[in-house]
Amino acid sequence: MIEYIILLSLGICVVILGAFTSKGNIFLIHWYNRMKVTPGNEKAYGKVVGIGMIVMGASISATSILQMIFDIEALWSIIIIGFVVGLAFILYGQWKYNKGIF
Repeated sequence: MIEYIILLSLGICVVILGAFTSKGNIFLIHWYNRMKVTPGNEKAYGKVVGIGMIVMGASISATSILQMIFDIEALWSIIIIGFVVGLAFILYGQWKYNKGIF
């Protein structure tokens, strides 16, 4: 039970960080990953990356809550799906606004 509470806390923290980032506060993103983002694109870049982080955090939180209730191993696929979708958003933002992954 405690492992699911820790997982829920992690998911909530990632959602909160994603919410800050989606408002345009890209200072939470490593400097190297935002090096080529122009000042005019900072808000859009932050929004896309923030949405990806929110999706990842929400999938972690949802999985932990459902695991506490049902305790079914198949529910871990929610995290995998959430990470794939969230990573797609983050990579899209990197390619579009940072002109590449690195």
